[in-house]
Amino acid sequence: QVQLVESGGGLVQPGGSLRLSCAASGTIFSINNMRWYRQAPGKQRELVAAITSGGRTNYADSVKGRFTISRDNAKKSVYLQMNSLKPEDTAVYYCNADVSGVGARRYDMYWGQGTQVTVSS
Repeated sequence: QVQLVESGGGLVQPGGSLRLSCAASGTIFSINNMRWYRQAPGKQRELVAAITSGGRTNYADSVKGRFTISRDNAKKSVYLQMNSLKPEDTAVYYCNADVSGVGARRYDMYWGQGTQVTVSS
């Protein structure tokens, strides 16, 4: 079994910063792409940022220049540094990863349980 566990959410004032973390655990052989999604109330889940196993990144236009995704392959973890936060960044943030288990011949997608980020004064 593979689990993704997020941490680091909370309440922050507009203009503030938060750093989200997501750690994978279980019988893991390798992790390919890792991503952060978010879902605001009444809206569809959207991709915020993604990073390949080699470190190539891409971002949603709405967060470019403010958010930075990174990963530590040794720790099987992905991070999202969020700066200059805006009220419209308020959402539940989900970690997502393509994971290959020991002995497996494919990558399966796993999701974390989500962490709430609220940007409000």
